[in-house]
Amino acid sequence: MNKTLSIILIVLGIALIAYNVTLVNFENPLEGNSIIAIIGIIASLCAIVLLLIYITSKKIQNKLNEE
Repeated sequence: MNKTLSIILIVLGIALIAYNVTLVNFENPLEGNSIIAIIGIIASLCAIVLLLIYITSKKIQNKLNEE
């Protein structure tokens, strides 16, 4: 997976977080569709963190291969 695809996936994750924040009812965040939106926010955050770890590991691997 190249860097461009990773950046596109991170941007899509941020867009999903923004969309799910609009679905959360802040008066009752743990009821109805709000809990589904919160789960979506957490899942998107996990995906972004995994992609950032992947990008970092690729940078480390490239530095080790250069030496």
